Amino acid sequence: MINRKPNILFCLADDAGMHFGAYGCNWVETPAFDRIAEDGILFHQAYTCNSKCAPSRASMLTGRNSWQLKDAANHQCFFPGEFKTVFEELTDQGYHVGHTAKGWAPGDPGSINGEKRKLTGRGYNAKKCDTPTDWMNSCDYASNFKAFLDDNDQKRPFCFWYGCTEPHRGYEYRSGIEKNGHRTEDVGEVYDIWPDNEVVRTDLLDYGMEIEHYDRHMGRMLEILEERGELDNTLVVATSDNGMPFPRAKGQEYYYSNRLPLAIMWADGIEKPGRDVHDMVSFIDFAPTFLEVAGIEHEETGMAPLTGLSLTDILHSSADGRVNPERDFVLIGKERHDLGRPGDVGYPIRGIFKGDFLYLNNIEPLRWPAGNPCTGYMNCDGSPTKTEILKLRGQPRGHKYWEWSFGKRPAEELYNIKNDPACINNLVNDTALAGKKKELKEQMWAELKKQGDPRAIGGEPLDEKPTAAKGTEDFYNRYLNNEIGTAGWICESDIQADDF
Repeated sequence: MINRKPNILFCLADDAGMHFGAYGCNWVETPAFDRIAEDGILFHQAYTCNSKCAPSRASMLTGRNSWQLKDAANHQCFFPGEFKTVFEELTDQGYHVGHTAKGWAPGDPGSINGEKRKLTGRGYNAKKCDTPTDWMNSCDYASNFKAFLDDNDQKRPFCFWYGCTEPHRGYEYRSGIEKNGHRTEDVGEVYDIWPDNEVVRTDLLDYGMEIEHYDRHMGRMLEILEERGELDNTLVVATSDNGMPFPRAKGQEYYYSNRLPLAIMWADGIEKPGRDVHDMVSFIDFAPTFLEVAGIEHEETGMAPLTGLSLTDILHSSADGRVNPERDFVLIGKERHDLGRPGDVGYPIRGIFKGDFLYLNNIEPLRWPAGNPCTGYMNCDGSPTKTEILKLRGQPRGHKYWEWSFGKRPAEELYNIKNDPACINNLVNDTALAGKKKELKEQMWAELKKQGDPRAIGGEPLDEKPTAAKGTEDFYNRYLNNEIGTAGWICESDIQADDF
C-alpha cells in the first residue's frame, strides 16, 4: 500500500566524513549511499552548523542553529523542554515514528508528564546480529527497521531515524587490513593535517570498514522498502552528524569537520534524479523539509520558529549545480563540547562558509581548542592517529601536526577552502584579502544578531554556566583530583603537561 503522504527514512552515520564512492572515494565501498545519490541528488556543499554529536543532532531535529537552542548548544547537556523536535511533531500529526540505536545523544532529553521524551520516536533495538569486529554495535539496524514497519498496523505514513553508531570510535586496530582485505596503499589520500605513515593509513582503513557497515544496513533497508512497495514514496536521506573522529576534524569547525556527505532519494518527489547540487545547505534545513513534505504548516506545530529552509526548492527543481543563488553561505559555530578545561568552559567559535572562503572567530583564543593537555585534549577522541600526532609535539619536523590539531589559535582565521581544504594556511593577515575578511565578518555577525545568538546580542554566553548533564558537574577539578577515572574516549597517553 502506498501512503498518500510520503514516508521518511533518515539514515545517520556517526562521525563519517566524505569517504563515500559517490564523492570519488575508491577505497571505501558504499553501494547503498551511491545508489541514493545516483537515483536522487548528491549534495556537494552540505554542512552541519556544529561538528559534535549532541548539538548537531539537536539542530537537525529543531531546524535551529545550536546557538539558538540554549543548553542544547552544548555536548552532554539537558535538552530544553521548550524545543519540540520534528519527530515529536510528526508523531503528533499521525505519523508512525521510531528510531534504532543512537537518536539524540549524549545528554538528558528531559521528561514530559513524568515520561522520558522520545526526541526521535520509540526505540527499536531488540534485534541483534554478529558484527565484523567486537567494537561494532551488535544492533541489527535493518532488522529493527523491519520490526518498526511490522508495527505499523494502520499503514500510517512513517518516519524512521536510522541512528547507526559507526564509524564512531573505538575500532579494532588493523581490522580494515585483516578482516576487510585492504592494504595501506589503497588509501587514496591522507589529509595534510596528519602525518602520512602506516599507522595513520591503518587507522583510516579501520574507519572505512565501519562506514561500510553503516552502508550495508542502509542497503538492506532500501531492499525492505522495495519488497513492500514503499520505496518510491519514501524520502530517503543519507548523511552523517559531524566530521570523522580524527584530530582537527570532529569537534572542530573547519572544512573537514563541518562539510558532510548528503544524498537524498525520493522517486515520487524529486523532479530530476541523478543531479549534483552545489548549493550551500545546512543541516538545520532537514526539519523544515520534513514538515513540508508531510504537508504540515509550521504554524500548526508546537515547534519554535525555524531558521532552516526547506530543501524542496532543490528537490522539485530540474537544475544541476547551483539551484538557488540565495543559498550561498552557511553559518557554523560551537560552545562547549567535551569537558576538560578549568571551570568546565568550552571553546566558543563562530564562522561562515561563503564561496571559496571560511572565516572563523575564536572568541576565547587563550584557551586550548581541543581541551587542556593535562586532561588529554578531551575534545578529540583517542586514536592511533591522535597518538602519532602527540608523539610529534616539540619535534622539529612534526610539531606542525600537533600545532594544527591541539595548539592555541589566533582570534581570527581565514582560509581559501578551494585551494586549502585542510585549512592550514591562515590568510587573515593577507592585505589583499582584507576586504574579503571584513565582508565575511560583518555578514556573519549581522546574521547571528538576527538569529538572537547570545554572542552577538550581549546575552549570557552559552558555555559559561553549568549546563552539563548529571554526573559531569565540576568535572575538571574532580578529574585532576583523581575522583574520576580516565575518560573512556581518550587514551592514558593523551595526557600531557599544559606548560608547553
